[in-house]
Amino acid sequence: MATGRVLHTMLRVGDLDKSIEFYTSIMGMELLRINKNEEYKYTLAFVGYGDESQGAVIELTYNWGTTEYDLGSAFGHIAIGVDDIYSTCDAIKAAGGNVTREPGPVKGGSTEIAFVKDPDGYMIELIQNKSASAGLEG
Repeated sequence: MATGRVLHTMLRVGDLDKSIEFYTSIMGMELLRINKNEEYKYTLAFVGYGDESQGAVIELTYNWGTTEYDLGSAFGHIAIGVDDIYSTCDAIKAAGGNVTREPGPVKGGSTEIAFVKDPDGYMIELIQNKSASAGLEG
């Protein structure tokens, strides 16, 4: 089997400027590039903590004129590792972000997690880096 790697996750967004602001100013990512397609009426914005050569990024897709989506029940969350989950959540709240689950140990374990909701309702799980690669363990 061929070896691959994750390049990006695509999220459809209803307000591209608001989403870019959230992911850059609140989550601390960089706006890597924007691509507009006039013919098919969509804009793509790529955000991340480095470009795809360094790791996976998020592709924000704005279909012109569509302001909201039914998120359905299949999508769970995007997970991001952070060095200090408590100060990260404080900074997110101070910047106007919506922390929906305060930082603390996962139920039945010791891995420290928190959840943040983006402007379109997508969930972002923050995981303390010291245990991010171990999964949600006790």
